[in-house]
Amino acid sequence: KVGLSGHAAIAVADERSATKARDAALNAGALVDIQITTLPSLPFGDASFDAIVIHGVGGLLSSMDQTTRTAMLREGYRVLRSGGRVVILEAGAQGGIRRLLRPRPGDAAAAVASLTTAGFRGSRVLAERQGYRFIEGLKP
Repeated sequence: KVGLSGHAAIAVADERSATKARDAALNAGALVDIQITTLPSLPFGDASFDAIVIHGVGGLLSSMDQTTRTAMLREGYRVLRSGGRVVILEAGAQGGIRRLLRPRPGDAAAAVASLTTAGFRGSRVLAERQGYRFIEGLKP
């Protein structure tokens, strides 16, 4: 949620994802600018945001080759203000029967290394809970 002067935006790759994002925003009662774009480019100005969340549970980042992943994270770096942060949400380890039904989690060390390569500092795994992994990087 953003304050009165804030701007929330979602960048997606296709109309199907945009429809899902619109429905989620409507259910949450949130005003969100939804942009369909070709990843890894982001249609936002430099230093536009205080925070970015990358929803990678479906393997968005882990399925990209290293060059594309780094380019996407550099775009995130570009649109973040100094002192801003990026949080990556990925699939984490599952227990019990869920382990058989969910895809294998990506390598946390690879995500942290990609953030560092893209220019982020203090990159680390924040937590791994209930099948999700949260990874953070800060823009100096």
